[in-house]
Amino acid sequence: MSYPGPSSDDPYRDPRAGTSGDPYGQANPYSQPNPYGDPYGNPAGYGAAGQPYGVPQGGQAYGGQPYGGQPYVNYGTPYGGVPGMDPSAPFGRDPMSGLPYSDKSKIVAGLLQIFLGTFGVGRFYLGDNQTGGIQLGLTILGWITLVFIVGLFILMGVGLWALIDGIMMLTGSVRDRNGLPLRS
Repeated sequence: MSYPGPSSDDPYRDPRAGTSGDPYGQANPYSQPNPYGDPYGNPAGYGAAGQPYGVPQGGQAYGGQPYGGQPYVNYGTPYGGVPGMDPSAPFGRDPMSGLPYSDKSKIVAGLLQIFLGTFGVGRFYLGDNQTGGIQLGLTILGWITLVFIVGLFILMGVGLWALIDGIMMLTGSVRDRNGLPLRS
């Protein structure tokens, strides 16, 4: 049974709809076969009954819409067809904890912390603004009090802290601000 289409004297008719027999007045892209195949092993573009997607087992499409009026989504290939991609972990998962990897690199964070860590740059990169601010503040305090020998000890302490912190970042012991492990 096909949809007869709205008549011109129907008061509830959508004025944008045409009279081509399709209730929406346009071609439905979901009534075409899926060119990317099916995650369930059916031939490319065909559903379980051997019919193109959007056609129930009886062979009759309901107004050109797929089952329930919803578009077909290929759940086997999220992110536009990248097989095996996990949308909740785009950089992969840590094999030990199962947590998704952060978008921050441990190599970049570690090198920034080793070379510019007294200014808190590695911590700022990871989003840990509190620790980065403390390192930066202590460095500024050390430079201000350098005239009184105490500033030298402050600068040496912050430098040692930044070096150890950078090594810990390179080994993966430090996490980003969301608690996610850093990626390689």
